[in-house]
Amino acid sequence: MRPYRAAGTGLLIALLLSGCVPTAVVHTPAEVAAEQAAADLARQGQLDQAAQAYLSLAQQSREPDRYLLLAAETYRQEGALDRAAPLLARIRADRLQGDEPARYALLRAETALQQGDAATALQLTTQPGLQVPDALRLRLLELRARAMEASHDDWGAARTRVEMDEQLSGLDQTQNRKQIIDLLAGLGVPALKQRAGAMQPDDRMLTWVNEALSRLGVAVARPQPELNQPVGTLLPGAEATVREGFRMPAKVALLLPLDGAFGDASNAIREGFFAAYADDAHNHAPRAEVRVYDSRGDAAGAVQAYQQAVNDGAQLVVGPLTRAEVSAVFGQAQLPVPLLALNHPDDRSLPASGASEFGLLPETEGAQAADHLVERGLHRAYVIVSGADFAQRAASAFKAELEARGGSVAGMATLPAGGVNYAATIAGLHIPPAAPASDPAPAPAASTPTGAAAAPPGETAAGTGDAGIFISMRPQDARLLLPQLQLARVALPVFGTSHVYAGVDDAGADNDLNGVEFCDAPWLFDAQPGLPSHAQIAAALPSARGTLARLFAFGMDAWSLVPYLDWLRGHPGSYLPGASGQLTADQFGRVRRVLVWAKFVDGLARPLGGSLELDNAPAGTPPAPAGNGAPQDGGKS
Repeated sequence: MRPYRAAGTGLLIALLLSGCVPTAVVHTPAEVAAEQAAADLARQGQLDQAAQAYLSLAQQSREPDRYLLLAAETYRQEGALDRAAPLLARIRADRLQGDEPARYALLRAETALQQGDAATALQLTTQPGLQVPDALRLRLLELRARAMEASHDDWGAARTRVEMDEQLSGLDQTQNRKQIIDLLAGLGVPALKQRAGAMQPDDRMLTWVNEALSRLGVAVARPQPELNQPVGTLLPGAEATVREGFRMPAKVALLLPLDGAFGDASNAIREGFFAAYADDAHNHAPRAEVRVYDSRGDAAGAVQAYQQAVNDGAQLVVGPLTRAEVSAVFGQAQLPVPLLALNHPDDRSLPASGASEFGLLPETEGAQAADHLVERGLHRAYVIVSGADFAQRAASAFKAELEARGGSVAGMATLPAGGVNYAATIAGLHIPPAAPASDPAPAPAASTPTGAAAAPPGETAAGTGDAGIFISMRPQDARLLLPQLQLARVALPVFGTSHVYAGVDDAGADNDLNGVEFCDAPWLFDAQPGLPSHAQIAAALPSARGTLARLFAFGMDAWSLVPYLDWLRGHPGSYLPGASGQLTADQFGRVRRVLVWAKFVDGLARPLGGSLELDNAPAGTPPAPAGNGAPQDGGKS
């Protein structure tokens, strides 16, 4: 990461060359003119001549130390720290005034780092009583972090860089965040887990430690975000159409792979995007001009599509879709136009500066399932999942979150492929079977969910009153597993991810799933007020039916997020009532979902509680900016 120039080159030049003159010294008109001439040379980029002019002033003035410092800082600005070091040795620090001692200490620290003297640099940047102006605070922290890293204090260096994070933006912030994660990851998994275990929940380092653990492939607990205030709240005293946080760009680009392996998924997302776009017209909402670009499903195509969208004047880019595409776009030196990526990069890196991420992650569902169990009073779980990647990821997240909430996983199993030996898999978990009523056994847990899998009449689960079963698998696997659980006389309540539901009602096929609860997108059950009817849209568009319906909802939310991205990121606790869930953003720009819970009753999936008792999506919005146009589908790059 490049050294900070006092939080910006222009700011440093202004600070150093503004003439911070001790009030006790009166300067002659000739000296004032000479100093101004030196400052002008520096502003014009003639740094060597400016430094020589300051050195001449040092020979003639009653304040030689001040001018020696200005000369040394000018050499630093030129990138010639080796020429600054001898000048610093000639300065008497006790004769410096105002902010000069701080500037002197920082420049000494920087030259010490260049010379490999980390101990001196660390002493200079951590000395007590050093008064550093706000304009130099960022530079102090950056030098301190470099000194700590050079002194092999990676934890201290990372913590110092976290302190810098909120003051940075653009490429500087992106690079600083990468250095934080690299430093923490270098400590290793055991050390990070130990530190995380000793932290309070509100310790700001905990988030960063979890990011580093995730980078190292460790599943970490991610509690549900707090949802405090929906976006689009009417502003007090404003016109009825002005809603808080709403800011619609004039031009939006949608990047999707339009053909090939991702064609069906892209089509569902695109149709959902424009369904929400069309619905906004009914509410008289201002809408951007939208153009669709083909990202082709590969890294080169995604970068080319992004660059073309930028050249065409897009003010926000939505997409691309695949993890490889997202990684490629994030990997550019800079992102001149903000981006809402429709996935997460495959290297688990943080979003690039100016970018947000939005994806349908199985980890989200696994973690929320763990929270759901705990809220029901269940603190132990048996985990049964398929061998699919989504199921394994959901299971890891479930375990991490359950343990973070004080629960435990009593056993984990992966179903064999081909639907065989499910009975053996269940037996291997050693789940206590339901006991006949004549046997002494604890009563069923009062917190068992309504409609959950219950013991047959006259039976109860022995010693499992605080336990449940978590599953993550496709419907065809679940339809084979649940009867086998009944045959094994397992009477625990069962909770799953959205994958257990095919997205359409099939009472005959799903009758064996009765009682199973699962988290899913609220739009599939018309459980979020204010959104277009799922049933009506599904009757007209095949892409809104079945398993594709979740991608359709995802596309709807991609459009709905457009005017609120900045607001969500800058206002923790604010959320958008969306089709795929309640949407909020974390400090890194990742859009997180809170899903609705449903259960199978008489073979039909129905939402628990009927609908989400939350504010409707904004019905009124600010007036449209001039020049907004209709969507231009098919504008391929």
